[in-house]
Formats: sequence, C-alpha cells, structure tokens
Amino acid sequence: MREAAEEQFITRQRLLEAAGEVFAEKGFRAATIRDICRRADANVAAVNYHFGDKEKLYASAVRYAHRCAAGDVSALTVPPDAAPRQRLHSFIAGMLGGFLKAGKPAWHGKLMAREMAEPTAVLQQIADDGVKPRLNLLSDIIRAEIGADAPDELVHRCARSIVGQILFYHFARPMLVRVFPDEKVDASAVEALAEHITSFSVGGLRRIARSSRRRTEEKAS
Repeated sequence: MREAAEEQFITRQRLLEAAGEVFAEKGFRAATIRDICRRADANVAAVNYHFGDKEKLYASAVRYAHRCAAGDVSALTVPPDAAPRQRLHSFIAGMLGGFLKAGKPAWHGKLMAREMAEPTAVLQQIADDGVKPRLNLLSDIIRAEIGADAPDELVHRCARSIVGQILFYHFARPMLVRVFPDEKVDASAVEALAEHITSFSVGGLRRIARSSRRRTEEKAS
C-alpha cells in the first residue's frame, strides 16, 4: 500500500511539472494532454485520475507555480511579539527567498506571467488563498509601525510599495545582472537585499507615521 501511494505521488508530481512546462511554453489553449503525458511519461488516464481534466490540471499547475515562486511567509521566523522591523525583515526575506531560490525551474515565472496576461478563474483563487493572507500579515506589521488606527487605503499603499520592491528583484533580474554584473542578485544576496528593503521601507513608514500624527495634531488644535 505504501509503495503504491508513493508511486501515485511521484506520477502526480511528474504530471504537475510537465504540465507547468507545457502550459508555460504554449499557453492553455495550445497545450494538449497528450503533450503533457508524453513529457511526464504517463498515460492520459493518469490526468483524469489525479486532476479530472485539462482545466483542473492547469489550475493546479498555476497554484503550484505561485507557491513555489513566492516563498513561504505564512510563518515568520521571528515571534509575533517581535519588533515591527524584525517582523518586516522576516516577511521580506521569506518572499525574496522564494523568488531568488537557486535551481528554481524557469517555467514557474513564465506560467504566472501568462496567467497574469490572460487571467482565468484560478487567478482569483490565488488572490483569495495566497495573496490576501499575505496582505493581512503585512498590513498588521505596517500598522504596528505607523499606528493601529491607520486607514486601510494608506496601509495598502504602504504594503504595495514594500512588495513592489521585492517584485522588482524578481521581474527585473535578467536586466539587473547585465547592468550590475558585479552585484549578486541570487539566493546568496537574500539577506543583504532584505536588510536594504527593510531599512528603506521602515524609513518611509516612520516618515508617514510622523506626518499622520502631525496632521492629527493640527486638526485637534
């Protein structure tokens, strides 16, 4: 029983990896189950058994690519009562570590880029199950720095500015290695980049907090 279960897991994983590669290369419409099964060295029945149909296989591949690409920030490496700066650094390092991880297949990013360009229903699933929980976590950290009563719109702008810095090193990496050939933009640079983004972001957040307090005081006077 155990060997059979392991074999089923291996087959499912092969199909997932092969599907991701084919969908990334050809897109959903042009990709065929036959192409995917040939690359995975599996039969067509295995797709039906593990995923149901082509659409569900595509959705599984996109969700898998997103999980692998974005890193794991669901559990910070510092305690919840740590200083906001420490928590922010942990969050940033977690995301950067996922994006800059060594040996990561190129199809992860290509498939996500395709899904962003031509969204399907799975993008909403990723937004609900993957992105929004991260946003909530980051928003809590930001509020701890600028004030618990900060309006959602301001907090969300701050969150997008922080994540934007992280995504820059992911999407602009091919250009960065050409413009700055002597600087590391890979897994070995995660700590240094995380520290820079954290310092830059905390400086901005503290300025926003001071400006917000000043406006509140002016209204009260």
